Amino acid sequence: MARFIIERDVGTLTREQLDTAGRKSVEVLDGMPGVVWIRSYVSDIDGKIYCEYDAPDADAIREHARRAGLPANRIVEVALEISPAMFR
Repeated sequence: MARFIIERDVGTLTREQLDTAGRKSVEVLDGMPGVVWIRSYVSDIDGKIYCEYDAPDADAIREHARRAGLPANRIVEVALEISPAMFR
């Protein structure tokens, strides 16, 4: 299983729109074993959402986005995950 960061250009969304998108995403994920939404970060200033997913490949990420009606403007596979704890 690979880890991916997805950049979504969404513009400014209300909390209600975010809630609707999140619920649709989870609904689609229920039918896609092997694709797991880890977390997302919203930037109102840039009009973007950055999402972290585990999936078998980038095509699975694209398929999830298509089914959920979400943009997936950039999909980047994570090569290595690091944290400050590794350097203490």
